[in-house]
Amino acid sequence: MATLYLASGSPRRRELLAQIGIPHTPLIASIDETALPGEPALAYVERLAREKALTGLASLAEPGAACVLGADTAVVLDGLILGKPFDREDCLAMLKRLSGREHEVLTAVAVADSQRCLTRVVSSRVRFRPIPPAEREAYWASGEPADKAGSYAIQGLGAVFVSDLQGSYSAVVGLPLLETAQLLADFGIPCWQHLR
Repeated sequence: MATLYLASGSPRRRELLAQIGIPHTPLIASIDETALPGEPALAYVERLAREKALTGLASLAEPGAACVLGADTAVVLDGLILGKPFDREDCLAMLKRLSGREHEVLTAVAVADSQRCLTRVVSSRVRFRPIPPAEREAYWASGEPADKAGSYAIQGLGAVFVSDLQGSYSAVVGLPLLETAQLLADFGIPCWQHLR
């Protein structure tokens, strides 16, 4: 069985892989995450997931016996990608735009070995209840939204904003577990390895 590397610094993605019993080694795959001019959000997240996986693979001393998983998540509202907030004002503006509305969360996962790179993209719909200004301020002060796409974490304090979710909860957190398990199975890496 190939050794699996996770090309992500996200503790949430590490926890999700561990949740389904998949041992892995984290590695950092630094790439330019700037969207290309006119690039649709779906193409953007798929490209970044693929680049992370391939960059991670290229960084290994012996890539022949390894698989690398890369993933990327984007919050999309009115066709625009809402990335991580630059500062307090950016966060508060994003939360105000998301307040009382539905947005899309796109998460792409890519798995690469020395022979191929396969990808899947999952779309989920998340609706927020209205978020009053004082609550937006308090959420920023918590520190949670500072490094989160769309300025919120569904698995954290931001869960109280979510009035409806259609799609994959784990994809909104950062890694679609169903699709990830299917991709890894294609590379001979099974789930629930601790049970074997």
